[in-house]
Amino acid sequence: MATSPTLLLISCFILHLAYSTESAILNRIDSCWRAKSNWASNRQAMANCAIGFGKDAVGGYPKTGTLHYGVIQKQTLCIIFAKDMVIRLKNELIMNSYKTIDGRGAKVEIANRPCITIQGVSHVIMHGIKIHDCKPSKVGLVRSTQSHLCSDGDGIGIFASSNVWIDHCFLARCADGLIDVIHASTSITISNNYFTQHDRLAIPSSLSFVYAVSFSSFNRFASGLIERMPRVRFGYAHVVNNKYDGWKMYAIGGSSNPTILSEGNYYVAPNNPATKQVRKGISSE
Repeated sequence: MATSPTLLLISCFILHLAYSTESAILNRIDSCWRAKSNWASNRQAMANCAIGFGKDAVGGYPKTGTLHYGVIQKQTLCIIFAKDMVIRLKNELIMNSYKTIDGRGAKVEIANRPCITIQGVSHVIMHGIKIHDCKPSKVGLVRSTQSHLCSDGDGIGIFASSNVWIDHCFLARCADGLIDVIHASTSITISNNYFTQHDRLAIPSSLSFVYAVSFSSFNRFASGLIERMPRVRFGYAHVVNNKYDGWKMYAIGGSSNPTILSEGNYYVAPNNPATKQVRKGISSE
């Protein structure tokens, strides 16, 4: 039976970028850390800059080691990068709790193979990583547990996790969703990201059984996108202060009676009169 989401469209053509420094106009998140000259020596302070439902994400603290070594440790850790690099993973990178992947100061790409899985954990921060052309992972164990799901080609897959903040990442051309938030994940903020060139499924993916997700503050949905920016099932989502540069079907979708608060977004609809739909209520699945 078809159901319609509760969707509130408030001041949809206003983009709030009201925070400033002497050298630039910054949004609320960026003004929190970019204006500080010592940010590189105090990286963990970035955790205080999150907003939205994921604002309590703690992340971790810096320590020397490899990316894979860092993300699977039990202690609180922050992974930073000594130089520019392109990382091609043999299998999905599975995050543990209280971890930060901080790409500031380097150009870091995770591409062309399986990408990121955040499953059954909390307090994860990911900042400044370029993630693209992700592929499904091979069947088999990745670490010493059988509780994780095999990656299906998402850029970032978030399963049954909480207090997660994804900020200033570039995502494009993945086999499945760019960001997939499912299985009762809650307290998630997705901010300042650039989404582009994605022709299949979710952009980001359907948000199944989600309690609270913020697509909040200054995401850019750029050219080459089709739909699901986001598409929400169940749960509650706050979609605020994003810029939409056209789409091929619709921008925001909902099914299974979610609540979507959409405000302060800027929409540039496509020229095709048949594809100017901003929101869409979708039949239950």
